[in-house]
Amino acid sequence: MLGAGFVFVMLFRRFGLGAVLGYLVAGVVIGPHGLGIIGGAESKLDAAELGIALLLFLVGLELNPARLWRLKRDIFGMGLVQVVACGLAVAGIVWLVASVSWGAALALGLPLALSSTAQVLPSLKASGRINTPFGERAFSVLLFQDLSIVPLITIIAAMSRAPADPSVPPGWLMAVYTVGAIAGLVAAGRYVIGPVLRLVGRVGEQELFIVVGLFTVFASAAVMETLHLSTALGAFVAGVMLADSPYRHEIEADIEPFRAILLGLFFIAVGMVLDIGAVLDNPGMVIGMALALVATKTALIFGIGRLFGMATRPAFGLGLLLSQGGEFGFVLFAQAQAALLIEPRAASIFGAVVTLSMATTPFLLMIARRFEHAPTKGVKPEGPADAPDTTAIVIGYGRFGQTVAHMLQSHGISLTLIDLKPSQIERTAEFGAKVYYGDGRRIDLLRIAGAEQARLILFCTDDRELGPKELSPILGAFPQAAVLVRAFDRGHMIKLAPLDLTIAIREVYESAIYMGVEALKSLGVEGGRIEDIEHDYREKDNIRLEAQTVTGDMHVRDDLFSREPAIVRREA
Repeated sequence: MLGAGFVFVMLFRRFGLGAVLGYLVAGVVIGPHGLGIIGGAESKLDAAELGIALLLFLVGLELNPARLWRLKRDIFGMGLVQVVACGLAVAGIVWLVASVSWGAALALGLPLALSSTAQVLPSLKASGRINTPFGERAFSVLLFQDLSIVPLITIIAAMSRAPADPSVPPGWLMAVYTVGAIAGLVAAGRYVIGPVLRLVGRVGEQELFIVVGLFTVFASAAVMETLHLSTALGAFVAGVMLADSPYRHEIEADIEPFRAILLGLFFIAVGMVLDIGAVLDNPGMVIGMALALVATKTALIFGIGRLFGMATRPAFGLGLLLSQGGEFGFVLFAQAQAALLIEPRAASIFGAVVTLSMATTPFLLMIARRFEHAPTKGVKPEGPADAPDTTAIVIGYGRFGQTVAHMLQSHGISLTLIDLKPSQIERTAEFGAKVYYGDGRRIDLLRIAGAEQARLILFCTDDRELGPKELSPILGAFPQAAVLVRAFDRGHMIKLAPLDLTIAIREVYESAIYMGVEALKSLGVEGGRIEDIEHDYREKDNIRLEAQTVTGDMHVRDDLFSREPAIVRREA
């Protein structure tokens, strides 16, 4: 499965069609309806749904309570209207076209109201648009769609024609379970996972963060599954309860590779269960329904966007962005099939509809970008640099980093602060500073912290081992950012010289010169003479440092600093 996924994702990326479609086609090719290389598609689909849980966990990490409250109108207002309006409209089209019962039409139409979080969200994050007003609207709607999985599963279960499962509790009891489980998970996050992460931070073992992160996701999902609730909801709550943690970026960087692999396996498994024979028997139905889905959702989301105050162009762009079917559709089709609301053949046909609509996403994304901003007279459209996102990333928040950060903040510059010492993070938290735990030399962690949009990356650590090996990949990954480095000493400056840094500063250089100037002032040396001495020292020091960098000899040009007569004027 991994081999097929690699081949087809590389191929589809080459043609700009995206990884999701590559995984789906890989599953079709190797599955029982293709070459038959791998069987047991349904069991693999169950295991691969862990990828969905990890995706929602990472979505939850983006949502600290303050941001959730700020976006409440878009999430619970615009998101709710979109799911209901699009679900009922598409269900009506299915009822007319497929000549099925209303129960089957709802079981097929409501899942099609959901869009592809796995396609849209990574695209918004990669392009730096996730924190723009347009990106936050899209994020809010996608979040509500993800949250609506639970009520949609409940609706399908209520319409079920299958014999009642005696192990499943009644609806009112499931509602009580849901509230209790969420409260329990939040309490566990605050009083158990939080202290555990602080302990792991002090130990400093990288793999323990991976263990704790995966345990948090899977344990939360397992609790929900035991209560016959949504495992995706459990993973989402686990993410939200850690969204304010200083260890958020570290956990996100560690979990992301597992999310990517398991979500890829999920899409491969979806491709394996698609009945290609049923699709080939009804090509007109699949293509026509896919086009109708994209057109209907674009029109309705455009109207909803205008209703909620969006300008015409951004509302149309949002409609295009969210017009496709989503990966949760496959999950809900499986639920509807188990509930005997639809036949396996219908699940395959409408699974193909979702797949084909997702194939349009790369092209619609390019078009949608042209409509994100409303035209304004005399005002430049808001771009990623103007978004309420990180402008500068300060790595190392000790006494050096604090001074730099305070100067930037005094100018209104937004910062992300990162440090590797839990004790430092806890100490600064007492003074209201939000510092995240993490190794600022890791490209994946910097990317999560917003380095692709940042204009400054400042290394303020006292790490004399920070050299070309660590910094060259960062300079290549984030060419738009000016990189400033605190150098430990003269030897460290020489090590950093080959790099294309904006500047490297010896940590005690300026303070030592300042003290020398003040010492001369205390001795009564005239101001003009002091300026000459400072300028002469700086010039000689730069000449010597350049010679040392070229030759590698720390003793070269020692003659520049031969002893000079002191200038002293005693005061009466």
